[in-house]
Amino acid sequence: MCIIPSACLGCYARSAGTTKLTEHLEKLIFQVMPEFLNDSNGAMLTISQVVAEIVAYMRAEPDRRYRVTLGTDSELLADKDADFVTAVVVHRVGNGGRYFWRRFELGKFHTLRDRMIREALISLELARKVLEELRKEPLPAFEFEIHADIGEQGPTRAVIQEIVGMIRAHNFEVRIKPFSYAATNVADRHV
Repeated sequence: MCIIPSACLGCYARSAGTTKLTEHLEKLIFQVMPEFLNDSNGAMLTISQVVAEIVAYMRAEPDRRYRVTLGTDSELLADKDADFVTAVVVHRVGNGGRYFWRRFELGKFHTLRDRMIREALISLELARKVLEELRKEPLPAFEFEIHADIGEQGPTRAVIQEIVGMIRAHNFEVRIKPFSYAATNVADRHV
C-alpha cells in the first residue's frame, strides 16, 4: 500500500486492487505541464515524436542492450514556487545515449516531502504515457525505470519508503541515489 499526502486522498481511486491516478488528480498536477519536450539539440518534440526518436535510436543498433529511464528533479524558488524538470533518457548500455527534457513551474511547496512526492507523480504520469507509446512498436528488449531524486544520505531519506512504494505500486522499477542518474544528473542539469 502506498502512502500519499492526506490532501490527495480524495483524488485516488482503487481499481482491481491497484492504485491509479484519477482524472481529477491529473488535472490538478498536470494542468501546467508543457506538452512538448526539448531534445538535447534544442528541438521541441511531442511525446509521440520523442517516442519515435527513441524507437529510431534503438532500431539503429537492435543487437545492443537498452535502458529507458525517466526522472524528475526540482528546485525551490525564492517565492516558494518550484521549478521542475523531467528527463527521458534512452541509454544504449556501454555506448552512450540520448535524452529529452521539459521544464515548468508549479505553485507553492511548503515541505520537501510535498515536492518529492510531486516529482514522483510527474515522473509516473509521463512514464505511463511514454511506455504506452513504446509498447505499440516492435522493439529490441529494453529495461524501463523511474529514477527518483531521493537517497539514503540527506533529508530525502525520510520519504524513501513512501516514494519507492508509490512507484512500485504502479508496476514500475525504481532507482534512488546514487543510481538515479535520469533525475540526479540529467534533469538536474536543466533545473
